[in-house]
Amino acid sequence: MIEQHRRIIQKLTDRQVVEQLYFTQLLMLIVSFLLGIFMFDHWTEFISLWQIHDMRILTYGIGGALLVIILDAIIMRVFPAHMYDDGGLNEKMFKNRSILHIVWLTLFIAFSEEILFRGIVQQQFGLEIASIVFALLHFRYLSKILLFILVVSISIFLGLLYEWTGNLFVPVMTHFVIDLVFACQIRFKYRGRAEHGRNVENEEKKTTTDKHP
Repeated sequence: MIEQHRRIIQKLTDRQVVEQLYFTQLLMLIVSFLLGIFMFDHWTEFISLWQIHDMRILTYGIGGALLVIILDAIIMRVFPAHMYDDGGLNEKMFKNRSILHIVWLTLFIAFSEEILFRGIVQQQFGLEIASIVFALLHFRYLSKILLFILVVSISIFLGLLYEWTGNLFVPVMTHFVIDLVFACQIRFKYRGRAEHGRNVENEEKKTTTDKHP
């Protein structure tokens, strides 16, 4: 499954991958809106899930993100890269994006996914159902069991943050910071490899020129 997924990704341009991302996230927002019409008696019920002045947005939100980032760094050192390889999707999505675009993308992803999984599904059906739905939507990772476990575990952790705080801004903040850090890592790693490749190429050209004046 992951190899087929990789081949599909390789055929897509960076632009097509980003366009697909926007389409998917917009679809999530539309689904959330339609479900919300039936699941909330009044729009104020949904608005009450957002508490902007709650300091736990910073303490739980950013603190939770840092915990995930540290654990992920440990896992990446312990396990070989092929066990958490996503088929190149995230690299293609973020490697050529500007920092501003990455900030916008990760913020958009965090809001759209948390509104659906936490604000709609978990709010109405509970953490267990939200986790099952999330896992089903990420079935393509089943051939990479470590990656699948990591993705689902992060989703459960985000759900727990919402359970503990009752504030949608908290899991949104955690989700945003996690994605932002990982996306920037991809971008800087790619830029570093590209710069190294150019330096090697220039050295080879210089060596060739020196040999043939």
